[in-house]
Amino acid sequence: MDDNEVLIKSKKRVQQHGEVFTPKAIVDAMVTLPGLDEVITQPATTVLEPAAGEGAFLVNILERRLSILAEQFSDDLVRFENFSLLAISSLYGIELLNDNLKKCVINLFVTFHDFYKDFAAKFDQQPKSNVEESAKMLIITNIVQGDFLKRTTVSDSPIVFSEWAPIRLTKTTKHINVIRTEYTLQEIFQKVKREPGSVYTPIPKTEQLGLFEQQAVLPIVPIFKYLPTPITEVYKETREEIIE
Repeated sequence: MDDNEVLIKSKKRVQQHGEVFTPKAIVDAMVTLPGLDEVITQPATTVLEPAAGEGAFLVNILERRLSILAEQFSDDLVRFENFSLLAISSLYGIELLNDNLKKCVINLFVTFHDFYKDFAAKFDQQPKSNVEESAKMLIITNIVQGDFLKRTTVSDSPIVFSEWAPIRLTKTTKHINVIRTEYTLQEIFQKVKREPGSVYTPIPKTEQLGLFEQQAVLPIVPIFKYLPTPITEVYKETREEIIE
């Protein structure tokens, strides 16, 4: 173990939340287990870290994915940009503590930015703003503050994740288009299949009324759906309202 690694922030956090960070050497050993490394380094393989901490496992996996893509697309910056975003889109995390959550998001984006900047420099180019904005969007959306066991956020709302499904992805695809679909964590456990593009819409709560009370008129909640979009433009969150 590296003597500079911090595995415990405070005894209080250990007592209250059982927070102990995994040493980097252990992370490396776990993600490179035979049969596992080959799978999780694929850009479209979904990985969920239910106790993400500051992102040690997710950052490790992202670094491996980016390294493989850099070799695979060593002469094609556009394909690297598209597939590196796909590699981010399939990484998910849940973290209970806000400071860890923020650090996890920052660590993931810095990992992507630094690698992308170095790779683009080989083509005498700078990182494209739309690619970086899309990377931020994917990371912020996929890393959620909440309680995995309760499957709720800190405000007791359902944890909601977005699936970024590639459309007609092939070995020769250069520009990836995706369709975003939102699921609650509970729906994922129940293997619910929603219409592609579905936006999670909370159902307004109703209260038990007395015999002579009248139910208040509930507001009409608009329903939206996401539209197919280039993965390099997901930060625009393109969607349309469904008219029934």
